[in-house]
Amino acid sequence: MSVATIILHKHKAEAVRRFHPWIFSGAIKKIDGAVNDGDVVSVEDERGSLLGVGHYAKGSIAVRLFSFQKIESVEQCFTEKIEQAIVLRKAIGMWSNKRTNAFRLIHGEGDGLPGLIIDVYNTTAVLQAHSTGMFKERKLIAGLLVKLSGGRITTVYDKSSAALHAHTKDEILIGENVSTEIVENGNRFQVDVIGGQKTGFFLDQRENRKLLGKFSKDRNVLNTFCYTGGFSVYALKAGAAEVHSVDASAKAMAITDANIALNELQNHQSFALDVFEFMKEAKNDFYNTIVLDPPAFAKHHSARHQAIQAYKRLNAVAFQKVSKGGMVFTFSCSQAVNSALFEGAVTAGAIEAKRNIKVIHRVTQPADHPVNIFHPEGEYLKGLLLWVE
Repeated sequence: MSVATIILHKHKAEAVRRFHPWIFSGAIKKIDGAVNDGDVVSVEDERGSLLGVGHYAKGSIAVRLFSFQKIESVEQCFTEKIEQAIVLRKAIGMWSNKRTNAFRLIHGEGDGLPGLIIDVYNTTAVLQAHSTGMFKERKLIAGLLVKLSGGRITTVYDKSSAALHAHTKDEILIGENVSTEIVENGNRFQVDVIGGQKTGFFLDQRENRKLLGKFSKDRNVLNTFCYTGGFSVYALKAGAAEVHSVDASAKAMAITDANIALNELQNHQSFALDVFEFMKEAKNDFYNTIVLDPPAFAKHHSARHQAIQAYKRLNAVAFQKVSKGGMVFTFSCSQAVNSALFEGAVTAGAIEAKRNIKVIHRVTQPADHPVNIFHPEGEYLKGLLLWVE
């Protein structure tokens, strides 16, 4: 391949040799050849030894590597990466699962394709590019998905506009009908691929929803920031006495109600209200279990302090409201807030609430959201199951 070459400073190549896929702009000594945002580039050390191949970007992360060796073509490289991803999903029981037909197929760096997310909803693959380079390859990727899936995927929908913050148009790349309903652990859910958040559904909470079900029988459950009611459905299916779902979005609450009806469940109430305002007015000791699954309070390190304060405040009010012998499922999906900082914020909330708290489980993202051991930043979802005395 004839591409521009990125040459790194002498002491900046070691991280790449340890297979970290990000190259920051400050590590670049010079660029040989013309390069534009999204172009494929090769990366070398000062001696001219190849370190990898990736996509160039204008920003702090200047190159995202998708190969640490020479490649014949992008198509050949991406074919191998997608094949490997399919092998993994088959190995963990996600590929042909009658009880769960929605899963993540490509998890960025975790599957060796930085800047690319692909979620599968029944027969639809939703592609979300988080880099210009991956966006430029979207049609190639769509064709490979259909070809390599052996008929498992028939429609590919590109939903990159929100992630790229660019004037791109979301569209069907292959196929005609976008899936609108999935099954997860035997539970049915409507999925708004086109208009919903992210790719349409939060697949990363699958196993944590299942865990909630184990502790929901005969309990009054509050599901905050509920989006489309995933935790609520699991709690009711497991025999919860009463479930209240709260989200500021009236549209999300409408889909929550639809999912409750789809699973023929009762003993549920929806509240399209601000979560903090709702909890402030909630009756003390009514809820035996509270789920705190807020959106990312910090999308960048600059907002980290503010996010930690928000986690503290949210958890403190939950600890004040939950009954004695109650449980709090609390989560952070902010990549900028690591596990230690998150647990510190939760601890500060417990101190403020003056309640004795015990950690029962520490949880994270499921196996179809793999973390590259050389890229620990990929572990973004952190959660605690807490017992409140």
